[in-house]
Amino acid sequence: MLTAFLRSLVYDSAAVDDLFQETMLTAWRRLPDYDRERPFGPWLRGIASNMVLQHRRRSRTKLLSCEPAVLEALDRRFGTLELVPADSFRARAERLRTCMERLPQKLREVVELGYARGLLLREIGIALQATEEAVKKRIQRARDMLLRCLSVDASSSGEPEGTP
Repeated sequence: MLTAFLRSLVYDSAAVDDLFQETMLTAWRRLPDYDRERPFGPWLRGIASNMVLQHRRRSRTKLLSCEPAVLEALDRRFGTLELVPADSFRARAERLRTCMERLPQKLREVVELGYARGLLLREIGIALQATEEAVKKRIQRARDMLLRCLSVDASSSGEPEGTP
């Protein structure tokens, strides 16, 4: 879940790996400070958010978004996943695959180039002969459509609405 959270914010796979390791090392060092009465996921994501913000200050490239409001929204979203009764990774992956197939071709391409291949907005724009702004809008539309699709699929499978 931590890797998925980081991938939501950072394009570069190597940077995600580095941020994951930094987050885990920091969490290990700060484990005595962790309040065991509180959920672990939000605490760990808080550390990861700080690492992402530090990474942003060092390198302004390869980040999707890390405005504080986006970080808080992602943390809330990932928090809802912790409340869902466990289902298999395969079942979730299958729901995502089904929703990806429902996306219009232009939106599916931008998601695959950005998330599966890890291309930067500029690189996606070149590949698709589109402006960076057009790529950003397509990514946002794709995210919105995937969220709606996953929410509908989750509610029909008996899971809480909005849970991917």
